[in-house]
Amino acid sequence: MITRAHPELPLPLLITGVAGVAGYNALNYFRALYPGQVIAIRQEDNWPLSGEGIVPCNAEDHGRLRALFDEYQFQSVLNCAGNCALRACELDSRLAWRTNVEGLINLLSIVVERDVRLVHLSIDLVYSGARRERGTRSEERGTRKCGRAYVESDRTDPVTVYGKTMVSAEQLLADWMPEACILRISLPMGVSFNGHAGAIDWIQSRFKKGRPATLYFDEVRTPAYTDCLNRLYERVLASDLCGLYHAGGPRQMSLYEIAQVVNRVGGYDPKLLMGCPRIEAGPIPPRAGNVTMDSSSLAAALGDDEPLDAWPFEESFVPTHREWHHERNGTPGSRELLARVLYCNPRRNSVIPS
Repeated sequence: MITRAHPELPLPLLITGVAGVAGYNALNYFRALYPGQVIAIRQEDNWPLSGEGIVPCNAEDHGRLRALFDEYQFQSVLNCAGNCALRACELDSRLAWRTNVEGLINLLSIVVERDVRLVHLSIDLVYSGARRERGTRSEERGTRKCGRAYVESDRTDPVTVYGKTMVSAEQLLADWMPEACILRISLPMGVSFNGHAGAIDWIQSRFKKGRPATLYFDEVRTPAYTDCLNRLYERVLASDLCGLYHAGGPRQMSLYEIAQVVNRVGGYDPKLLMGCPRIEAGPIPPRAGNVTMDSSSLAAALGDDEPLDAWPFEESFVPTHREWHHERNGTPGSRELLARVLYCNPRRNSVIPS
C-alpha cells in the first residue's frame, strides 16, 4: 500500500533497456515531461538506437554504469532491461543470464549504497500457464476464456530460459533491495524503435510484406497500452510502493486474437493470418499457455479501480470468433487507424514516438 507520494518523481531519472518496447516508449514519455532530466542506456553494439538522452552502456559494465551515476546523480531508476528474445535465450542461456541477471546485479551493487528509487519491470512469463484451469466459456465473446488469472502469491514455474532468468532477477531484488517495486507486465502495446520488435510491430511487419504470420490460439496474455504503463510507472516511481505487483491489462487476449486485431484494424489481407495450438510449435522456444495476471492488488495499493485500460480500448475491435478478422463491415481498416487506436489509447492524448 502506498503511504507516501511525491508531487513528482525523484530526478534525474535513469531508464535502462531502452531498446525494448517498454523502455523506448517510457523514454519518450518521461523526456517530454522532464526535459534534460532523463537518461536512457542501451547496449554499446546497438548503434542504430541513438538520440537525445540515449547513452551507450552495457548493463553488465560496472565501471561505465557507476561513472554515469557519478556524473548524473540519478535519484530514480526505471529498470526495463532484459533480453526477451525467446529463441535466442534458449539457444544461448549464458547471454540471457548476463543480460537479465548479471546486469541487475551490477545495477543493484551501485544503487544499494545510494538513495535511489528503483522500479523494476518483470514479466508474466515467470508462469507456465499449465496449472489446472477452472474457467468457463465467455458467453459475451463466444470464445474460450481461461480460468483464474495468476495472483502474486502463485508459484512461479517458467518454461523458458527468459522466464527463469526473470524469476532469478525478482529474487535478487527481494533479497538485496526489498524497498524497490517490481511490476510484472505482460505485452506492452506500443511502437518499437526498429519497427519490428514487440507484438504489434512484429505482426504488422509480416502483413506489410505480404507474408503470413502464425500465432497461437492458446497462449493468452493481458496486454496493456504503453501510454497507460508510462503513467503507471510515473505514479509508482513517485511513491514508496514496494514489493511485487502484477500490472497486466484487464482484458485477456490470445496471441491469435491480438493478430486478428492488428490484421483487421490495419486493413491487411485476412488470409495472411494463420493460427494453431502451441503444441504444434517447434520445441524451441517452448511456449507458455494462459499466463494472464490479476492486477487487483496493484489497483488496491494505488487506490484505483483500474490503473490500466483494456487493449484494445474499443469493444468493437475485440474479436468474437476465429474468422472475425475477415469481417470488415464496410470499414476496410488502415495503418493510420491502427496507429490511432492500437499503438495509443484513444482515451488519452498520446503521441506516437518518432
